[in-house]
Amino acid sequence: MRKIGLLCLIVALAGCGTAYQSPKVRDGVADGTRVRVVPVTAETTLLANRSRYRPKALPAIFSTGAGTGGGLRTGGPVPEPVIDRASRPGTLETRLPPQANPGPYTIGVGDVVLLATPRAGDTVEELTGLLAAQNARQGYTVQDDGSINIPGVGRVRIAGMTVESAEDALFQRLVEAQIDPTFSLEIAEFNSQKVSVGGAVSNPGVAPIRLTPLYLDQALATAGGISAADQDYTSIRIYRDGALYQIPLKEFYARSGLKRVRLIDGDSVFVDTEYELEEAQAYFEQQITLAGFRSQQRRDALSELSTEIAIRRDALNEARQNYRAQVEFDAVERDYVYLTGEVQKQARFPLPLGRQASLADALFEGAGGIPLETGNVREIYLLRASPDPREFGAVTAWHLDGRNAANFTLAARFELRPNDVVFVAEQPVTRWGRVVRQITPSLITTGARAAAN
Repeated sequence: MRKIGLLCLIVALAGCGTAYQSPKVRDGVADGTRVRVVPVTAETTLLANRSRYRPKALPAIFSTGAGTGGGLRTGGPVPEPVIDRASRPGTLETRLPPQANPGPYTIGVGDVVLLATPRAGDTVEELTGLLAAQNARQGYTVQDDGSINIPGVGRVRIAGMTVESAEDALFQRLVEAQIDPTFSLEIAEFNSQKVSVGGAVSNPGVAPIRLTPLYLDQALATAGGISAADQDYTSIRIYRDGALYQIPLKEFYARSGLKRVRLIDGDSVFVDTEYELEEAQAYFEQQITLAGFRSQQRRDALSELSTEIAIRRDALNEARQNYRAQVEFDAVERDYVYLTGEVQKQARFPLPLGRQASLADALFEGAGGIPLETGNVREIYLLRASPDPREFGAVTAWHLDGRNAANFTLAARFELRPNDVVFVAEQPVTRWGRVVRQITPSLITTGARAAAN
């Protein structure tokens, strides 16, 4: 009879909540809080997601590259960054190179010239070497010393001369060699003056400068045209004499005058699809290395550029580490969701930066999931207080019934908001087991006393 009485006592205590108190969600008004339970469906999910919320952004130091920053400093002119911001700019600056007019084309080392002579019979014997070269279309290459070697005439220096001046020099030498000086001079191959073109073009390479001026649109056409898909942050950069100039691609297409920017020998054209300078820097370094520095000043400019980028990269890494340390010591303002009830880990779940988080993220990433032995998947709630201060104490309890596993697809679309509370109720048998464990010591003590009496 005593055992039956104790069992009835356990049942009574468990039913009235005297022995064990557990949280639950109650619809209606209780203790000054007005709770409205709303089932989670496709329609109510859309309704809940309409509440305005902009996730906090990741600091700009995590999206800034070491190629952006202030100007570089050396003993002379060096490439200056076109963009001087720590974040992605709204527009790209237009910076045009100064107008160039190098004058008439001058013959240089590597150029190939042809001598054209008349085919009259009385000159065949006297100009055997010239006619053989002309008839076979064999040209004369300007050697390293700036001269060409003509059979029967010798070496004639023509480098640095215009076509007219070179013809005058050749005329004089033919007269001295007692050869009929009836001829014309033309350039068959232009190899001494060129412009390199790289970056987002179809065929990166070298565009030669000929007798007529070489303009920017012609150089790009020689490289197969621009192949960049995104025009917003694509720019055409021109590196000339230690200075870096820029033409945004949109401006290049919109203003016809920009297509007629005249290029000169030694220019490097780079079509850059990023707003950072690192890729353009690598290209210009390669071109400068291939061409060889003509002065120590340019070598100093490259060294300064690399050092500046390394300093900026170290500063960015230090700023990022400082931010992570602030997060670790909870010194950064963040938005949180709170996880409670029958979950693997009751915790404060920080909402991610720069993107939305879902109820599924909180359950399976923040809380570690729902323990099947104790958690009641039938009663999963997201509690959200009204943001209206006039409705203080009003709470909406979005109820997700997890008995149908397909409903968890709604949890993956249900967006979280700051200060949401995710609650999972306990299973009835879990509550009963906890009541038994709580009062068992008292029952053992009572039974021992009764046996003693």
